[in-house]
Order: sequence, then C-alpha cells, then structure tokens
Amino acid sequence: MTFPVRSLMFVPGGRPELLDKVSRSRPDVVVADLEDAVAPGDKERARAAIVEALAERPGAGAVLLRINPPGTPWYADDLAAAATAATQERLDGIVLPKYERRSQLAEVRAALPTGARVVVGLESARGVMDARMLLEEGPDAAYFGAEDLIADLGGRRTPGGTEVLYARSRVCLAAHVAAVPSIDQAVVAVRDTDFFRSDAAQARDLGYHGKICLHPLQVEAAHAVFTPSAEELAHAREVLAAAEQGVGVVDGQMVDAAHLAMARGVLARAGAT
Repeated sequence: MTFPVRSLMFVPGGRPELLDKVSRSRPDVVVADLEDAVAPGDKERARAAIVEALAERPGAGAVLLRINPPGTPWYADDLAAAATAATQERLDGIVLPKYERRSQLAEVRAALPTGARVVVGLESARGVMDARMLLEEGPDAAYFGAEDLIADLGGRRTPGGTEVLYARSRVCLAAHVAAVPSIDQAVVAVRDTDFFRSDAAQARDLGYHGKICLHPLQVEAAHAVFTPSAEELAHAREVLAAAEQGVGVVDGQMVDAAHLAMARGVLARAGAT
C-alpha cells in the first residue's frame, strides 16, 4: 500500500480556518468537504473559500477536496475548481462520493493532472453491490459510507452495526481483490473515543486499512488501532523465524501458510522488516 490512509479527517468546507487546526493532530489525509458538510445554499461560497484557503496548505499529509457527486448542480464547478487547485499544487486530489459507475472515475481522472489522488466513496446500494467492478478501475483508495447506505436503503442505524456488516465486509473484500486501500465507516459520536476504538478494531479485524475521522480525538485513536503495536511486530517476527527453522509452533499454536501471510502483512503495515 503506497497511500497511507489510517485516518481520513474531514473538515467542513464552509470552515476553511479549521484546515490548519486539524493538521495539528497529524492525520494521514485531510479532506475539505463540500458535500455533506455544506448546505445547498452555501455551496458556491464554501467552494471559493476553501480554494482560497488552500493557497496556504496545512502542515498535514495529503490534502483532498470532497466534491459533490455527479448529477448534482455543483459537480462540474467543484471538479473544475479541484483540477485547477491540483494543477497549482494546492491540492493532492479529490474524494468522489457516491461512486456508482466506472465512467465517473474515468471522467474525474481525465480532469485532474497526472498523479492526483482520487479516493472514492462506496455508500449507496448500487455502489456497494458493484464494488468489485468499480474498484477494478483503480482509485487510490475507497471508503465505506454506512450512514448514506442506510439512508439509501431506508433502514436504521444501530449501535451494534449488524445492519451494515454485510456491506462493510463486501467493500473491504472488493478493495482487497483490487489492491485498493480501504477506509472504514465514520463514527458520528465524535467524543465517544471508546466506541470509536472498538469500531476501528472491528474494522481492522475485517481487513480495513484506516477509518474516516470527524474529530481530532478520533485521529489519535485511528492511528493507535491501525498501526501494529510492538507486541504484534515481535510476534510476527517470531512466526517468520519459526517457519525458517521448520518449527511450526509459536506460543503453543501451529504456524501454517496463512499465519505466515498474516505476519508478513503486519510487518508491511508498519513498514518494518
């Protein structure tokens, strides 16, 4: 994975002054949001304000702009503004929400300069059902949007999340098959860090690489969950060493090819050897 996405931190597009503030929590990716975070009557003003603010980039990792989805009145102008900002190196790329058709990614790629990042959102019934086909087009990363999916289905969100477990797993599987980094759903209870950690841990167990963050407190928690601990690294090295010696047993448990693959994955996520 060449695009670190442990934390995808969203900032309301109408509050450009927050760009610098959230960068202090050092998220892997900062996203200025022109979609959900901006009311319809404020879209044009927010777009102009955020593009102006990007003249002085925050001290963070990648900086992206979430545009409004295709088919909305603001999409074309959002994409044009993002393309200009990316060409001027004010922006690293965009987040394309409600990704449902392969042609949408192709159109965005054609508008942006070479090398610009595109993160797509799979957050509708159509997008989730067609996840494998859509991700074969090669976006730089993909996120699963539980809230929008349930709104599309007419369902209800619950603390346990069983209503989205199938879709959450389907997106993660499709991303893995396409070798696309996957980013898990948001936790809207922004100050409940205990719940965020447990939800992030479940996502990590499923195979996700990172998580949407809506508050700086969530960034630290996301990094703690999605960065292998010293104990995990030590265990991974022990598993690999045991296999080399032909022992095949670590901590009383048999080591087979699947355990070797998991150990290598742990070291890869940490950039360790």
